[in-house]
Amino acid sequence: MKRIRCFCSVVVACGLASVFADGLAQNFPTRPLRVVNPAAPGGNSDVFFRLLQPKMAEVLGQQLVIDYRVGAGGTIGGEMVAKSAPDGYTTGLMAASFVINPAMIKKMPFNTLKDFTALGLIVDVPSGLVVHPSLPVRNLKEFIALAKKRPGELFYSTSGRGTVGHLSGELLNSMAGTKLVHVPYKGAGPAVIDLVAGQVQLQFASMPLLTGYISAGRLRLIAQTGAKRSEYAPEIPTMEEGGLPGFVVRSGFSFVGPAGLSKPIVDKLNLAMVTAVKDPENRKTLIKLGADPIGSSIEEHDMYIKTEIPKWIKMARDAGIEPQ
Repeated sequence: MKRIRCFCSVVVACGLASVFADGLAQNFPTRPLRVVNPAAPGGNSDVFFRLLQPKMAEVLGQQLVIDYRVGAGGTIGGEMVAKSAPDGYTTGLMAASFVINPAMIKKMPFNTLKDFTALGLIVDVPSGLVVHPSLPVRNLKEFIALAKKRPGELFYSTSGRGTVGHLSGELLNSMAGTKLVHVPYKGAGPAVIDLVAGQVQLQFASMPLLTGYISAGRLRLIAQTGAKRSEYAPEIPTMEEGGLPGFVVRSGFSFVGPAGLSKPIVDKLNLAMVTAVKDPENRKTLIKLGADPIGSSIEEHDMYIKTEIPKWIKMARDAGIEPQ
């Protein structure tokens, strides 16, 4: 009898705890939210989120405060989100490195597949293949032909090892049989500056970074890496259209929380993000910045994470890039 009473007490306590937790989730949020940004101020994720911030705050009824935690390829900020309480008050902005890092870093401080809750893809930022105007090429076919005639003589700059730009260049080498030489820089800015100066001949970089130089004629955009043409540059063919079937590189910026978030909280956070992305003025501005607005469902984001990680692992392995 005593055991039965104890068991019943445990059941009742668990039930009350569940009801209490559900009540907190339904009332969420009651205070400002922290949004961890693993990248430096002024970068793509910062620009995109600051645009969306007012509308998200309006939907949630609370302010969203950016907390910059820069370093280690985004893993410092990622670890902070992964180890935060699953109450919805700490979330994070993640760039493409979120799904690339498992292919490039041997000892990750977290498990990308298990330690996060997907809250939705914000935008996709397709990369553009740009060349210095001195190269006598106007499209991907002409570029590949030139690169094959000059093996080891064409250099491509990136913002560092293991970045989207680096892996895109190695994927091109692998698929087209070229021998482009990788030149890593400490950041996207210096990599573009040297390309504009003619120190290197080409680069794969995000559209927002390139728009001004392309418009001024200082760089020539010959292809883009998305599955379809970006709304920013609808006249520029994709790598697939240029003759490399299967060459699709996405650079998704996403919204995540720690594992264990309750469904009511997840739904509220996703609704705020989706509402902000689909706002007509925000959407127009994002396209002008070279981003493709998404505002995905939680399920779509979850599938993106599960498919992108093994894709990048395979890509790095095929290119002979070992994790460090």
